[in-house]
Amino acid sequence: MKKLIIFALVATVGINFSCSESFLEVEPQGAASLNSLANKNGVNALLIGSYSLLDGVGAGNVGRTSAVSNYVFGGITSGDAVKGTDAGDQPEQSFIEQYTWFAENTYFLGKWQHTYDGIARANEAILLAKSQDVKDMSDAERLQVTAEARFLRGHYHFEGKKMWNMIPYIDENTYKRDDRNSTKVPNDKDIWPNIEADFDFAMKNLPATQSQKGRATKWAAMAYLAKAYMFQKKFSLAKPLLEDILNNSGKKLVNDYHDNYKTTTNNNAESLFEVQFSVNDGSTGGSGNQGDNLNWPYTTASPGRGCCGFYLPSQNLVNAFKTTAEGLPMIGKNKAGLEDTYNNVDLPNDQGIGTAAAFTLDVSQTVDPRLDWTVGRRGVNFLDWGKMPGASWIRDQNYSGPYTGKKWMYYLAEEGSTTHSTSRRSVNNNYRLLKLSMVILWLAEVEAEAGNLAKAEEYVNMIRNRAKGSKVQDASIKNVVNPYPTGTFAANGKDYALNAVYMENRLEFAMEGHRFFDLVRWGIAADFLNRMYIPKESVSGTDLTGRTYSKRSYLAGKSFDPAKNNYFPLPIDEILNSQKDGKPTLKQNNGY
Repeated sequence: MKKLIIFALVATVGINFSCSESFLEVEPQGAASLNSLANKNGVNALLIGSYSLLDGVGAGNVGRTSAVSNYVFGGITSGDAVKGTDAGDQPEQSFIEQYTWFAENTYFLGKWQHTYDGIARANEAILLAKSQDVKDMSDAERLQVTAEARFLRGHYHFEGKKMWNMIPYIDENTYKRDDRNSTKVPNDKDIWPNIEADFDFAMKNLPATQSQKGRATKWAAMAYLAKAYMFQKKFSLAKPLLEDILNNSGKKLVNDYHDNYKTTTNNNAESLFEVQFSVNDGSTGGSGNQGDNLNWPYTTASPGRGCCGFYLPSQNLVNAFKTTAEGLPMIGKNKAGLEDTYNNVDLPNDQGIGTAAAFTLDVSQTVDPRLDWTVGRRGVNFLDWGKMPGASWIRDQNYSGPYTGKKWMYYLAEEGSTTHSTSRRSVNNNYRLLKLSMVILWLAEVEAEAGNLAKAEEYVNMIRNRAKGSKVQDASIKNVVNPYPTGTFAANGKDYALNAVYMENRLEFAMEGHRFFDLVRWGIAADFLNRMYIPKESVSGTDLTGRTYSKRSYLAGKSFDPAKNNYFPLPIDEILNSQKDGKPTLKQNNGY
């Protein structure tokens, strides 16, 4: 499907010249005439144009501001990761990481522009699919295009909603090509009902399967609708949808955890919806994961071959994978994790130890095997690249720490193959946006919230048993993970059960850009960030061997303010551009 995007974009952004009574009546350059696309191929071109923005590239000021991984907004703000690189590179990200959020930050502008460009493309596909000028489409074909476009419109609005909360909802009836003020809509209404309606329509009108990979299905729409309910704490509405997916979609957990992060297992049995990446398809640099093209080890001997050292795992995240002798997370009974013990002492690392210096990784502590499929750390196998050598892969270890991310990396054996572009850092390792493991942990959360602790434990253990049965990255590591013994949740109470669910989400989906938004919707962002993350990550650390070293001192004195930091500021440019009759239609979020 991704290859079709190249041709679709030519159609949607080509310059249209036509004869007219006046030379003043030519179509605007860079905008295709809907009349010229009034056929089945044109409708699908517009639809694919909306799909093409799912990867986060193609609109906005900089592609990484809207990367589908949400690593800037959902990752470096969450305690899972730091910005990485060095102090002077991309200061816009540094401000975001440190909760110093300004409406002038161009990253917010890029995300906003990308969000509404995706919405606009979806709306134009809907308008043309409904048009009677299109003569070569059946009613069933029109309905499917509309359903897919509404799925996409729901996705883009969802992205905006979790970023800014109060945003305008724009549908195909709002936008008028001949009225530049038509989309200047106030952000004074909660748009969750509109998002729900889009996903509900898609769910009821899309097929259970698609012949073309990457297109939305009934099950993907159902999962997204359930996710919208989860964000609103509408657990009773989410539950039947989640159970339907689990019992009837035909999806299943893959046997090996790492199969969710390999190019060779794209679109596997666990996946409900993936953002498709491709390489060697004729486009400049390929259409791989370009939104994350800064997030690679720094040296030319590493994956990505030399750039740029962004988005690195935090010590707190690495410590979270420690397990007890019984193979369980080191958590307590407070649902915000305030009684957790995993972060008391750090796992051994090579912070401050140069690559040329001797280093032996202490492996006395048992860890969850998902750690080394998520994080690159010195002395541990890194896919098929050999053992990570340490500081040479990090741009500035003193600033950003000793670790690197792993889930989007490619295997050395793939270089020069159809799965890896000749252009560096362009790989067709799809981003798994919705998968069955998410559905299972949402069900665990639903049951824990309802007090059905035995059922919540059962769902969590489905995920932990898969982790237990998965391949390990490095046999020299003491990998120990086990399910919770029957009755553990009931014996420890609801808050413990919720904490266990939250921790399992973190372990399973670490570095995938979800955690910040989860912390906010769970209502524990301030407690976790201000009491468990920043105070320990910003001071000197001590590891299990007794060695001390500096950590992220630039976080000292920073804090998350729940009065404003639950949502980001609306871009000041968009507020200024929203003026209508001399007054802006967009209202800034509180605190900015």
